[in-house]
Amino acid sequence: MAEPADDEIARKRWAVIQAARLGGAVLILAGILIRYQAVPGPLALGVVLIAAGMLGFFLLPTLLARRWRTPR
Repeated sequence: MAEPADDEIARKRWAVIQAARLGGAVLILAGILIRYQAVPGPLALGVVLIAAGMLGFFLLPTLLARRWRTPR
């Protein structure tokens, strides 16, 4: 009967990984909007948001998946 708990944990972890990707995409979009002056803000802020968004979109899900991987 341990399967339902494991399945629920896996679903929650999947949701967290997807939320990290979505958050990264939102940061990238916000940075691009600031960078191209569609939204007022300093240029440096746009660049920082793009960089943080790329880390959140590409790196964070990979790190979380490695941390949560089933032990061998």
